Amino acid sequence: MKFTDEARKKAAPIWDAQFSHPFVKGIGDGSLDMEKFKYWVRQDYVYLKNYSRVFALGAAKAKDLKTMGTFAKLLDGTLNMEMELHRNYAAKFGISEEELENETPAPTTQAYTDYLVVCSYSGDLAELIAALLPCAWGFWEIGKYLKEHGDTSEKNPYRDWIEMYSSKEFEELCLWCMELMDREAELCPPHKKEILLDIFITSSKYEYMFWEMAYNLEKWPV
Repeated sequence: MKFTDEARKKAAPIWDAQFSHPFVKGIGDGSLDMEKFKYWVRQDYVYLKNYSRVFALGAAKAKDLKTMGTFAKLLDGTLNMEMELHRNYAAKFGISEEELENETPAPTTQAYTDYLVVCSYSGDLAELIAALLPCAWGFWEIGKYLKEHGDTSEKNPYRDWIEMYSSKEFEELCLWCMELMDREAELCPPHKKEILLDIFITSSKYEYMFWEMAYNLEKWPV
């Protein structure tokens, strides 16, 4: 069994909970409160800054030029295209670039991005991929699910969100990460694979918590 198949099976209860989360369902049928979505957009912008750092570290830890080059392209694409698209998308919902840049990480955003960066700095390439994969893969699965089962008509204000994460371009990114994960995991002894599974599960839990955070408009208690 490929590592990604094993990881997906082990994480199934967490991922199934994401599909049924009221935030995700609200995107799918267009009923999500706009303030909750705007909160998610601002926090996701904070998240993307640190996600970019993980790609940079991936390039540094890559074992061959092709992998290094792909990570470099992902970094460039995130910083110079995806984040610009994010800013343009945010503007449609009345969120300024200044608001995005000045957004304070919520507790869950802070904890999740810290976890990603620590795994990427202190671990090897396999650990880095295990930490970042649940984000890309999870969004792709949710995008596909909502594309099939959600409302993709013009009346859904979140239609573009569904289209973005169910796109062919996003699928290609996800499949590349999955292939790299399987390739790296194959080189690992059994005890190391258990570590990778734990990292994958932890990031999957943080993915669920990110939806929960946005739905509840999470704030620091003091």
